[in-house]
Amino acid sequence: MTEEVKTEAEKGQEQMDAANLFREEIYTDRKIGVIRCLVPVTAEGKVDESRKVIYTGEAQIMTQMGALPISFDIEADNLAAAVANYREAAKAGVEKTMKELQELRRAAASKIVVPGQPGFTPPEGAGGSGLVMP
Repeated sequence: MTEEVKTEAEKGQEQMDAANLFREEIYTDRKIGVIRCLVPVTAEGKVDESRKVIYTGEAQIMTQMGALPISFDIEADNLAAAVANYREAAKAGVEKTMKELQELRRAAASKIVVPGQPGFTPPEGAGGSGLVMP
């Protein structure tokens, strides 16, 4: 049985917002990280002076599982200010990510596991004929 896969746009549920378009510019020092500038543009591709440029930063932190990408907003009115504010914004982004990871760990640790549910593993040495009592 073959089912055709359609994107949300093909289903007619989503469409690009012509009033909210941005051109993306990427800047890097090839050492520390990346700054993305989202420049507001009109549907014709001209810079939309009525909206503010958005600056975001990207960095990676090394974990036991490998590199973890971190994205964060940078408060700035121009690229020079975004470069100057990168360090503090990155620090705040890493702290926020670490708090979110700790919360996920707490939620996973406090989850009640009931025999018979997916994810339940009987304790080692508990026997186990594979029968589950109703």
